[in-house]
Amino acid sequence: MPYFDAASSAPLHPVARQALLAALDEGWADPARLYREGRRARLLLDAAREAAAGAVGCRPDELVFTPSGTRAVHTGVAGALAGRRRVGSRLVVSAVEHSSVLHAATAHEEQGGTTVQVQVGRSGRVDAGAFAEALGAGTALACLQSANHEVGTEQPVGEAAEACRAAGVPLLVDAAQSLPWGPVGGAWSLLAASAHKWGGPSGVGLLVVRKGVRFAAQGPSDERESGRAPGFENLPAIVAAAASLRAVHAEAAQEAARLRELTERIRARVPELVPDVEVVGDPERRLPHLVTFSCLYVDGETLLHELDRAGFSVSSGSSCTSSTLTPSHVLRAMGVLSEGNVRVSLPVGTEAADVERFLTVLPRAVAAVREKLGAPVESAASGPADSLVLDVLGKQCPIPVIELGKVIGDVPVGGTVTVLSDDGAAGLDIRAWCHMREQEFVGEEPADRGTAYTVRRVS
Repeated sequence: MPYFDAASSAPLHPVARQALLAALDEGWADPARLYREGRRARLLLDAAREAAAGAVGCRPDELVFTPSGTRAVHTGVAGALAGRRRVGSRLVVSAVEHSSVLHAATAHEEQGGTTVQVQVGRSGRVDAGAFAEALGAGTALACLQSANHEVGTEQPVGEAAEACRAAGVPLLVDAAQSLPWGPVGGAWSLLAASAHKWGGPSGVGLLVVRKGVRFAAQGPSDERESGRAPGFENLPAIVAAAASLRAVHAEAAQEAARLRELTERIRARVPELVPDVEVVGDPERRLPHLVTFSCLYVDGETLLHELDRAGFSVSSGSSCTSSTLTPSHVLRAMGVLSEGNVRVSLPVGTEAADVERFLTVLPRAVAAVREKLGAPVESAASGPADSLVLDVLGKQCPIPVIELGKVIGDVPVGGTVTVLSDDGAAGLDIRAWCHMREQEFVGEEPADRGTAYTVRRVS
């Protein structure tokens, strides 16, 4: 069964498995102890730190191991903000950061701080100039991911780091998605990553704090990991994480070229095979293994189940696949279609034959979901009404968009359809529908119940 969700968690790399098993025998003792077993464990820990630091591109004494990538982000954000509290309490982040960064920002606001979000374009990329402008007086820390976890768009970390250096602001980079493909360039100040993203075991993260960065670790601490990750180290997992990071970097260039060719094939052929599809993310400046697209008139959760039954494991940013029933904050910030969203992220070693079979299965799966939902096949002929009001209150996306697609042909060119919906995702998806179908989104306004979204037929 092809697993196409490496961006969530990559399969355990063979080198990680070998190192983990070896370290279970050799690295079980406390590396803080001076007896023979402790010294052996300390040697393993030091070697793992040197290997990981070499792969990241930092000094070994700048890197600590944390229990997860999320913990690395939270520790990094809190420690950097606390270390620069005399400068100010302003935190700058992009609107498409991983939820771990946004949750840390929320905690900062709850403690009286302020957060500024820098918006992105339709490709999901931050404008470096806008990021620089956000570094106003009192900025204690800025955060920018190296590449987006949902659409694969690479961010201008080098330019942002230069702007931060000029403003005297440290930059924290969430490198979870890009580190498997190589070190992050630019004069960043802090970096966080997660081992299970590159084929290491889960439960290991990296936090790098460059020398000279003011940092005050928060919460109770001990002597381990420079006081930044208290508690007994999971040494076997750390050894496996460092070994697998070196291994994936050794094969990264060759594998990146091969996987980029496969994702380019998906990007090009999905719109040819499936009508009403929007491929999202930057077409050029993107991760080599990840491609995301959204299918109009499709329920994302149902589509994922259809693909799962066909033998493919993929993920989605659609609201119906989340516990909160709200669309992905990344897709919302980009202003693209959220329903029917599919993220394909290919693990190392993916075969071209599996991608071809996916491209064969996908059109049938999308067609089956659309048929179940009663999606419009073609626009109806123009009718006499100049405007229509479509009441879809109480119905979740993609139903409001499906119903809009069914009736847009009932008004003449220049006529309008007003959609009444109380689903929070409707506004985003109606705008995206207008963009895809080249119709005009007139605007929205509060209604007695929900919101009224008005669309003008252009063609």
